[in-house]
Amino acid sequence: MTYSAVLFDLDGTLCEQAQSPETVYYGAFDAAGIEPFGEPDDLWAALGDSPPPDDQASYLAAGFTKVAAQHSRAPVDATALGEGFLKVVDYAQVTPSPGAEAAIEAARNHARVGLVTNGPESRQAQKLDALAFGDRFETVVYAGDLPRRKPHRDPFDAALDTLDVAASDALYVGDSLEYDVAGAQNAGLASAWYSPTEADPEPYRPEHVLGSLSDLGGVVGP
Repeated sequence: MTYSAVLFDLDGTLCEQAQSPETVYYGAFDAAGIEPFGEPDDLWAALGDSPPPDDQASYLAAGFTKVAAQHSRAPVDATALGEGFLKVVDYAQVTPSPGAEAAIEAARNHARVGLVTNGPESRQAQKLDALAFGDRFETVVYAGDLPRRKPHRDPFDAALDTLDVAASDALYVGDSLEYDVAGAQNAGLASAWYSPTEADPEPYRPEHVLGSLSDLGGVVGP
């Protein structure tokens, strides 16, 4: 099947954060002047869904509060830790995923191309500005600034409305089964799951599985 539009996810699909999780996590403690506890993975597990675009500090503070309780460090100034995290993190420090630029060009050779990311523009635009291919999308939807984010269908609908392409003629490329594959399929798009580890997607059933982004040319090309 040929597609009239190809939409991409950003984080974990087209790019990766260059700052190490340890740099940001322990840097938050340094900035707040608090003795460290826990590990980065503890915070990621405590945070859950994407942060609200207008109050990231409170979102992070809630995560640090949970981690403090898990490590018998409550009470703690979790607000200071959340603010410290935001002082340390540099969203512009990103590196392109292997094959990302080739995948975008392959899509552009056959279809209209857009980006749908769950982050807010204030954060994600920094990443796009830092990437060589950040200006190659005909539309960019920052779902973090919308009332509903992926896996809700609204972000996908917004991108397709701008491109004037029906969902049945579109493909979404992303690395998350829960947000990208499930969200795209619910919105009527086909999905291409990017999984460099070639993990088992069950119980999800993406239409395509990409072990490498360079494989996308075989999906969208003749």
